[in-house]
Amino acid sequence: MKLSSRSKAYMIPEYSLTGDLLSFLTCNLQYRYQNKGTLPPSMPIQLWFGEFIHGVMEEAYLQWELNKTPFPWDWKKDIRPIENMIDARLQVRGLYPPKEHFFSTNHPSNENVDVNERDHKKLASARAERAINYWGPHLFPLIDSAELLIKGIRNMPNYDENTSRSNYYGINGVIDVLSSLKINETIENTQQTTLDSYRNKIIEYLRNDKEFQEHVHNIDGDEYEVIIDYKGMRRPSNQRDDDETWIRHKWQILTYAWLRHQQADAKPIVAGIIFYLNELVPSKEDLIVVQQDIHNNLTDIPKEGEFKKDVALIENWDEDAKVPELSSEFKTARSIRIININPDEIEKALNEFDNVVNNIESSLIKEIKGCKIQDAWKAQGDERTCDACDFKTFCKNKKTKTKEFTIP
Repeated sequence: MKLSSRSKAYMIPEYSLTGDLLSFLTCNLQYRYQNKGTLPPSMPIQLWFGEFIHGVMEEAYLQWELNKTPFPWDWKKDIRPIENMIDARLQVRGLYPPKEHFFSTNHPSNENVDVNERDHKKLASARAERAINYWGPHLFPLIDSAELLIKGIRNMPNYDENTSRSNYYGINGVIDVLSSLKINETIENTQQTTLDSYRNKIIEYLRNDKEFQEHVHNIDGDEYEVIIDYKGMRRPSNQRDDDETWIRHKWQILTYAWLRHQQADAKPIVAGIIFYLNELVPSKEDLIVVQQDIHNNLTDIPKEGEFKKDVALIENWDEDAKVPELSSEFKTARSIRIININPDEIEKALNEFDNVVNNIESSLIKEIKGCKIQDAWKAQGDERTCDACDFKTFCKNKKTKTKEFTIP
């Protein structure tokens, strides 16, 4: 009897929106070394903080849901244990915190450090505390589903039976979901309370967004959803949606909306909200870029009106001086971004990410066929990305500035 040969293994490539697609767009070659080569960066400042603040916010919500601990939370008692837990999880994945921004109690070299030093609140901890105590009271009561994994399947772009790895690819992401039921419940509770000073800032922003209100009125039924994402970064530069990072974040939310819509229990998704949490405690480096954005009219936050004083403080600030005290209202406005969901724009976002997947797959196939890594993957990071990259010493297209030294 003739035995049939085992069929070739069939694999559908799986891509994460943030870990793969947005990372690839930052720099193709860096993505190859870090994601496909499993070489974690030694100084992952933005990568580490993005993962850290996302994990801290999710764990804080879970603890609030369980214990209903009233705000504000004490940093040492309530928040520091959460930070240590998330830090330990990230270290298992090879992501270690930058020492200048976070004191890790999980690192062996810090075991015998003085207690006061171990509890020193550095920049990452200051941002975590501010994010929880500022947005937590407004955000947590509205969350209907936390850490929701959303997945979908799409046709492989430019599929070729002879060369493509699969005729489909998978795409996934993790989001928090706000529901209209929670929003309406919060509004009713607020109206009934005697504490007139309490207002939910997220609901205020949604109420003041005309496009959002139009979408709500046009949906069938009373139930809808708003999806949430956190970014451990400053608000990107933008002018009429021309900035790459600004528009890519919009694509991400639109794609999340499409993925969520594939799930059986989903309600109509009318908007997404991104929280740029660095804005609550801006660093000097962040403020330098904000100053440049204001000077070049590359920000959507108005320069006149209620933020006129804050804008003046930033414009007149010297980077050698102490960071100015900006108003809570200004930092709030910079830290929240509402993206309304439009079916036509969803299709455009999906097509854009199809192109990204096509480029990743093309680079992979080139390498499989014997092409050298640096020839198969483009090095296209901007100057700030290159400066922080571990692979800049052997990258042929590095954009780091080489200092010139002269002999006196």
